[in-house]
Amino acid sequence: MSQISFSPEWTEQFSDPYAVLGLSVTVDDRRVLKRYHAVVKRLHPDSYTIADATARAFASQILTRLVNPAYQKLKQEKNRADMIATLRIRAQLLSRKEALIPKSEVALHLLKVPTQDLDIVYEQAIDRLAQSQFQPLTQFESVTQQLAELNLVYLHLKMGEPIIREKRTGIVAATQTKPPQFTPPPIETAQLAVNYAQRHYQRAQEYAKKANWTQVVAELRDAIRLEPTQGEYHSLLATAYLMQNLVGMAKVHFRQALKFNPQDPLALRYAAKLKLTIESPASKAPPAKSPSAKGSGGGIFSSLFAKRK
Repeated sequence: MSQISFSPEWTEQFSDPYAVLGLSVTVDDRRVLKRYHAVVKRLHPDSYTIADATARAFASQILTRLVNPAYQKLKQEKNRADMIATLRIRAQLLSRKEALIPKSEVALHLLKVPTQDLDIVYEQAIDRLAQSQFQPLTQFESVTQQLAELNLVYLHLKMGEPIIREKRTGIVAATQTKPPQFTPPPIETAQLAVNYAQRHYQRAQEYAKKANWTQVVAELRDAIRLEPTQGEYHSLLATAYLMQNLVGMAKVHFRQALKFNPQDPLALRYAAKLKLTIESPASKAPPAKSPSAKGSGGGIFSSLFAKRK
C-alpha cells in the first residue's frame, strides 16, 4: 500500500459521515452503533498483525481521523438531523449549478430508478458497497466516494417531497397522523425452516406481537438483505412502517410483497386503501414460494385489521 498523507485536503473529501461509516441516510441509533462496532473491529490493530507497517498505520489513521469523528456526528438523533440538513443543502446547491453529475455507475443507476423503487434500491446499493468498504483497505477511498455520491443523489431525488426529518426508523414526512391501534392474531404454529433470514423474520413476528415496530423494522431489514424475494418479509415490514405512519416506505414494501407474491393477503388488503397500482399477476413470473406457505396462506397477519373498514 502506498503512503497516503492525511492532509486537510485529502480528509475533506470524506465530509459525509454516513459515507465514512458505510451507512444510508435513513439509519437509526441501533444501526449506527452496530455498523460502528463492526468497522472498529475491522480496523483494530489486532486485525493487522501480519500486515505491513504502512497498512497498520493507514487503518489506525482512518479509525482515529475519520471513523471516530463520523460516529460522534451520527450517534445522536439531533446530530443526524443536522447532518441530513447539511447534505440536503449540498445536494440542492449542486443541482442548481448543474454540477450533480455522478461518476460512479451505482449512483448513475439510482438516477434512473422508478420513484416507487427508489428507497429499497438505494438501501440495497448502500449495503453492497459497505460490505467491501474496508476489505481490502485499499478500496476505502473509492468505495466511500461512491457511498457519498449515492447519498447526494438519493437526497436530490427526494427534493420534491415534503420537508423531511430524521426519526429512529429513517427519513419520514414531517406531517403525520396518529397510528392505528393494532392487535395481532396468534402466530401460526407451523415452524419455519431454520436459516438466518427466517430467524430474523420469526423475531420480527414476536416484536410485532408486542407492537415494538422499531425492532420489527430492524429484524426485517436484516432478513430482506439475506432473502430479498420473500413477499411475506416485505409485507410485514410494510405493516411496521404503516404502524409508524411511514406511509411512503409502507407503499414501497407492499409493492415489493405483491411483486414477489401477487396473492399476498396483507398486501392485497392495503393495496386499495393506499391506492397502490398493482400489475396483473399474469404479466409476472411465478412468485417465490413463501417459507411459511402452510395452512390457510395468510400467515401471522392473515386477519390483520379484518374488522377495520
